[in-house]
Amino acid sequence: MANHPAPTSHTDIIERLLTPEQAAKILRVKPRTLQAWRYRGGGPRFIKLGRRSVRYRRSDLKQYILDSLRRSTSDPGPDAA
Repeated sequence: MANHPAPTSHTDIIERLLTPEQAAKILRVKPRTLQAWRYRGGGPRFIKLGRRSVRYRRSDLKQYILDSLRRSTSDPGPDAA
């Protein structure tokens, strides 16, 4: 993923929000998978705008990927301490 300069205005922040479809494409999962993760409390952090509108930040997708790194199938990950 490309490095993006820090947002300089509210417009920059809003323009960088991704729809669930865009986020799913980046993670190579189906949008329904993201929906299931949100419902169960897993997956990347997301932003809820109003009652129904969900958006993702690229930085949260990147952090989710980094947090998911494992060295083996038995590696419980950093949250298992």
